[in-house]
Amino acid sequence: MNFSFLKQSLLALCAIASANLIYAQAVLPTSYDFDETIPDGWTEALQGGNFRYATGQAGTACRLDETGDYVEVYVADVPGTVSYYIKGQGNAVTNDTFNIQESANGTTWTNMRQLIGNQVDMAAYVQYNDQPAATTRYIRWYFKRKQSGKNISLDEITIAVPVPTDEQEIAVLFNGNAAPNSNSVVVGNQTSHTIRIENIGLADVLTVSNISFSGSAAADYSIASLSVPFDVNAQNYVDLTLNFTAGGNGSRTATMTIANNDFNGDETSYTLELLGIGGTYATEPTAQASSLNFTNVKSYKMNLSYSAASPAPENYIVLRKTGSAVTETPVDGTTYTPGDWIGGAKVFYVGEGTSFTPNNIIANTDYRYAVFSFNGPSGYENYLTTSPLAGDVTTPDGDIQNYYSGITAGNPNLLTLLKTTLSNGQNQIYYSNYGSTIIRDFVERDTTDGAKVVNCVYTNYAHIYTGNFNYDVISREHTYAHSWMDTWPDEEGLEYSDLHNLFPAHQNSANAVRSNLPLDEVVTVTSTFLEGTYGKNAAGQDVYEPRDEHKGDAARALFYMATRYNGTQGGNGNGNWGFPNPISFTTDYGQNQDVLKAWHWQDPPSNWEIARNDYIDSKQNNRNPFIDSVNFVCYINFLDMTYVANPGAIPCTVTPDAIGENNISELAVYPNPTSGDFGINISLKENENVLVRISDVAGKTVYERNENLKAGNNRLMIASNRFAKGVYLLQLVTENSVNTQKIVIK
Repeated sequence: MNFSFLKQSLLALCAIASANLIYAQAVLPTSYDFDETIPDGWTEALQGGNFRYATGQAGTACRLDETGDYVEVYVADVPGTVSYYIKGQGNAVTNDTFNIQESANGTTWTNMRQLIGNQVDMAAYVQYNDQPAATTRYIRWYFKRKQSGKNISLDEITIAVPVPTDEQEIAVLFNGNAAPNSNSVVVGNQTSHTIRIENIGLADVLTVSNISFSGSAAADYSIASLSVPFDVNAQNYVDLTLNFTAGGNGSRTATMTIANNDFNGDETSYTLELLGIGGTYATEPTAQASSLNFTNVKSYKMNLSYSAASPAPENYIVLRKTGSAVTETPVDGTTYTPGDWIGGAKVFYVGEGTSFTPNNIIANTDYRYAVFSFNGPSGYENYLTTSPLAGDVTTPDGDIQNYYSGITAGNPNLLTLLKTTLSNGQNQIYYSNYGSTIIRDFVERDTTDGAKVVNCVYTNYAHIYTGNFNYDVISREHTYAHSWMDTWPDEEGLEYSDLHNLFPAHQNSANAVRSNLPLDEVVTVTSTFLEGTYGKNAAGQDVYEPRDEHKGDAARALFYMATRYNGTQGGNGNGNWGFPNPISFTTDYGQNQDVLKAWHWQDPPSNWEIARNDYIDSKQNNRNPFIDSVNFVCYINFLDMTYVANPGAIPCTVTPDAIGENNISELAVYPNPTSGDFGINISLKENENVLVRISDVAGKTVYERNENLKAGNNRLMIASNRFAKGVYLLQLVTENSVNTQKIVIK
């Protein structure tokens, strides 16, 4: 057995952990290049999200950009040399502090290296090598103090196995895979397994003095032909056969203890938790979780928590449906990950925790959840499917509050009032932080096989990826093109990074194709990619047409940009900004506002867009008024940014039928006519209870409800499937007025 033993051992230790191994520690050697899914034992605690620099030492690199950000690894054994690359990003200042630290317990830390200010190279990646102590089990890269515009780019971390010494050192493999001390291995329902005990020392003998079993199913396990004590010579191993004979059905657990003379002393009592299964599946839990709670419920997010079952199971799985109760159940022996579907229900959480934050939340939506207890490792899961914990929550329909207090469409100073409100207290979320805000917090969704997906807004292309998002396929599209901005080619200003203007788009097949062309209806097609089209409009001009579901969103982003930055730097020479005309020497025409206004009404704000507006407000501290109050567009000429006093016919006309002091300053129904759900936008001067009544042409009331509305803008959504095709009369009845509007259901 004396053959290139060290090489064989290192190859075995490098083997990817199979389903037979369960642990939260990193098996040495370990590495993390920030290009793929985070490995076992590694943690990223980045306040801005698990965000990346597109260019690292190789591939992408980790971005640490706030005080307290860190990357940490918990290793299973004595670590060898730690190697990594660091580069500064941004502006160098002498008082920033970045520490590379080690710890025996994950609580008390000491520095292996400290880089202060200009000690971090800003021009190129520099490789560092550190040697942790033998007792170290935790290593972290920690941004202790950031007081400048400098960020840290971290990449290509490797932690080697220690260089062997003469002293005896134990290592254990289970069925050919590294089995770290104090971790679990899955025996399953197989009767025979190989335990390899290695001595990776160079000279001294490792002596195994005893192997014993303890725990509830200890009698189910034995070592064939065991004779102790026995020796393992340096650079050698001994193979043992672990026998498993289940004494009953379900989970059969025990602790295997290998007593030995390991030189370091920390592994002289080497233990493995054995997870055996009698029959087909683990033991079914006997209790479900209780007390399902929803907190911090917004149109774009919520927190979900529940009380642990008693007795506690090993894990929970949480399913979700929209609009109806979860009747689906998980199937025993099937392993699920967030994003998987079980019939019409989607998996949103799998784990031992009792709280999580689900993604893919939108406004005005009824979410139904069910929480199931289960036991067992992958392939042996046993789900308790009777009487799962269930609950539902409805997200709000936007969070406008009194943001537009004192602003009405009928005010000739509308443009000035809107710009002042939008710019007041606006935060800049930098363009480079788009991935750690919009993408991570709102856009990306879990999909099958543990992957995530982001869709191109123009074409509906689904970009599916594992690990962390980076801009290899999807880009940040400026709806109001960068070259249209007065600050072109500056990439630091507010308008360049404004989140209301940025959407994910396929770089090569959508963003680059659209370039800085106007958005319009394509009559003569030049090229298509899925649902996005490039070609000529009715006037023979080159234009780009996005998919129908994004047309209104794109129009409202353009309306917002023209309004928010109107006159910022003189615009078209008369102090106004608006849409450029011509766009350039080669594009001697501009953006058609009539097309955008038509799209605005054809594709009114969806629950997704309303939620996105709320999310951006939470980060950027301003809103898109054309989402909140759809009637505003009728009062603005976006070519020269002037007020339109008499916007014309419905849907732009506000027609109150007042019988007294009218508290309703604005009323709009959109889309109108409609073949789908429609919205009612109501602006009140003061808080008031309003009766919403819809009657048919014969005067019969077919729909009625009371709403306590607040001062400012309010939005109500009504399902059109309540009504047959025809003409209806909407009445909003307040204490002193009746306001009417005709609705056509097609």
